[in-house]
Amino acid sequence: MDSVTGLITPTTGGGAQCNDGVEEGGGVRHRTPHVEMKLVALETEEGSQVPLNSDIITSHQQTAPRRRTVLYLALIGLLIFSSAFLLGYVAVRGMCRSCQEERETIPLSDAAGSEHVPEGAVMYMSDLRQMLKKYLKEDRMENTLRRVSRTSHHSGSSEGNAIASEILQNLQNLRMDHTWTDSHYATLQFPSRSQRNTLWLVDSKGVELEEIPLDGYCAYSATGTTTGGVVYVNYGRREDFDQLRTLGVSLNGSIAIARVGGGMSFAEKVWHAQKAGHVGVLIYPDPADVPQDPRRLGLHSNAVISDHVHLGSGDPFTPGFPSFNHTQFPSTQSSGLPIIPAQPISANVASKLLSQLSGVGCPRGWQGRLPYVQCVLGPGFTGPGERRVKMGVFNKMKPVLLNNIFASFEGKVEPDHYIIIGAQRDSWGPGAVKSGVGTAVLMELARTFSTMVENGFSPRRSLLFVSWDGGDFGNVGATEWLEGYLTMLHLKAVAYFSLDQAILGDDNLSVYSSPLLADLIEGAIKHVEHPKHTGQSILSLVQRQGGWRNIVKPMYLNSGAYSFTAFGGVPAMQLRFHEDTRVYPFVNTQLDSVGRLQELLQGRLCAVGRAVGELIGLMVLKLSHDHILPLDVTCYSSAAQQLSSKLSLHTTELQMRGLSPQWIFSARGDYSRAARNLLDAIKNSDVQDERLARLYNTRIMRVEYYFLSQYMSVVETPFRHVFHGRGDHTLNALAEHLSLLRTDPHLFDEVRFRRQLVLFTWTLQGAANALSGDVWNVDNPL
Repeated sequence: MDSVTGLITPTTGGGAQCNDGVEEGGGVRHRTPHVEMKLVALETEEGSQVPLNSDIITSHQQTAPRRRTVLYLALIGLLIFSSAFLLGYVAVRGMCRSCQEERETIPLSDAAGSEHVPEGAVMYMSDLRQMLKKYLKEDRMENTLRRVSRTSHHSGSSEGNAIASEILQNLQNLRMDHTWTDSHYATLQFPSRSQRNTLWLVDSKGVELEEIPLDGYCAYSATGTTTGGVVYVNYGRREDFDQLRTLGVSLNGSIAIARVGGGMSFAEKVWHAQKAGHVGVLIYPDPADVPQDPRRLGLHSNAVISDHVHLGSGDPFTPGFPSFNHTQFPSTQSSGLPIIPAQPISANVASKLLSQLSGVGCPRGWQGRLPYVQCVLGPGFTGPGERRVKMGVFNKMKPVLLNNIFASFEGKVEPDHYIIIGAQRDSWGPGAVKSGVGTAVLMELARTFSTMVENGFSPRRSLLFVSWDGGDFGNVGATEWLEGYLTMLHLKAVAYFSLDQAILGDDNLSVYSSPLLADLIEGAIKHVEHPKHTGQSILSLVQRQGGWRNIVKPMYLNSGAYSFTAFGGVPAMQLRFHEDTRVYPFVNTQLDSVGRLQELLQGRLCAVGRAVGELIGLMVLKLSHDHILPLDVTCYSSAAQQLSSKLSLHTTELQMRGLSPQWIFSARGDYSRAARNLLDAIKNSDVQDERLARLYNTRIMRVEYYFLSQYMSVVETPFRHVFHGRGDHTLNALAEHLSLLRTDPHLFDEVRFRRQLVLFTWTLQGAANALSGDVWNVDNPL
């Protein structure tokens, strides 16, 4: 590569290198002494033939030798001059040539196209990494972040539409191959303008004793009023409700109070409470989980944290199909919509309610840090009379036009294969973390790649940059687009990278990813400097903490990447820098501002933004550059092996019920062999053969899609992925049910388990068959 790029852009080199160049210029260094020796010998010979002091030569004879001497001297002078000229020319040419080989391939000027790399010139990953680092500008990210996060800009608002127009215009100015918008009419829920959500303390007859007005709301909550006792349910996890039942606490007909956090989204808390028999849910930030001191970068005690409560993604009133025009579709709704009201409350309101509860004391570890609260579970209240709580939620549904904004560069070899980078654009509040950070990095990456393309970068596959609308309502814009292209996206999309909430600190890096993409992380973090530790790569710090695989975690329901994999069957990743001990408490509040984020990072926001941009950019470069897609098709073999091991531990119990795990063992083996055979075939093939490379890449791209269970309805069970999805068909559900054979055998449902085993086995076997390639490559021994 150096010899090729050296001929493209000349530069200045050192003396030793220039000596090497002189040798390449025709062996001048070896020839110069030889030429000089010939000249001296010639002068000596001629001088001996014409001695100037001879007395016996006549006048006529003296004249002729003098003329010959003059002629010889002229010829010798001309020869010396010509030789010197040639020596100088060759030496200078050699110097320039050697310096060309030392020259960087990246222009030193910031101006795009100042030193364009000729079309067809080979650029290696080292060249592209250098290019990316050169053109990525962190100060531009902060400018975009401040513009996007200056005020609230929820979907459908005038400010939201203004930001969308600016982003579209900026992308058009980058002169990409294509820029367009993708529009959907979605049903969103907003607080009522005429009636505020409220709590009341009421007596046994329903007479209102005290009114407590509330701020904030939970999008897609059921509406109306409900009344009941109050039960403290800790984080609202499944195990929390199991423990409450064990303690004999009455749950039916009561209102649950749950803490923010515990690894549970608002939607999951409400779902668990609904299944447990509660009639409403209140969710508050406890000081034990969310800092509450505004003097030390914390919430004030009257602040609320809002989030949606749809256990799913996309428009819940068009499940499984895109929201183009509701009048064209029959009335339906997602199975993940709650049927009980939910509402966020502040720590002060929670303290007011929990401090008055009576009943059983809290289990160990449930005590929060609310002032004046002794941890009691409820559902009753202390004092005379039978008091209860009445909650009223009056949110309103509204159809809103959502606009996703796209821009793309077409790939030169596989233009129909896309690498997608996206970020949420909308936010209920200023949304510095929620939408500003992701949008800023997205726009800077788009600008950087545009500059790289103008300076010679030619992506093998197409690059898509997307600004999503409706993210605060459950990734509505992104999911509606997925639904519109669900039948063909697995044939087109190589991978998706979500930039949402990428900066919550600068201590540690966490990566939420499909296992297929995990290996890309190691290659990227070795080339990116840690934003908090100058001169040290992220990899060097991660290795001290146990290795890079420890930072890779499963995707979670509310992440921007989750729907792409669990619903669409596209490998996806979302990464995040966060604090080691402190928590950024302002996400999903009106206080999520650039100033507070900068305060948390102590002014290092630009450095962290640059690290995020470089990490995503390097992985995108890798996917757009390599002939064979660098996805780990063997990764799911280990997950299936873990299930096989669990089944082996319960062989006796299963056989007693006439169940055999043999078929799942066979399917796991078939998949492992198919994955290894594919890798072996690639190693033994000429990957420069474009037709062959495309065939291999097509098989690799479809692996994630193979694990979407074809036996589940996308309307009833949208997250059909057997490893990452939600439902009875998943590996987690099967493993949990299997564990009942030892913990609670009377709860084990043989019919249900048979169905789970069949669904998982068929999906795994189908993935193995598809990965094998053509039907005649499938191993079906007689």
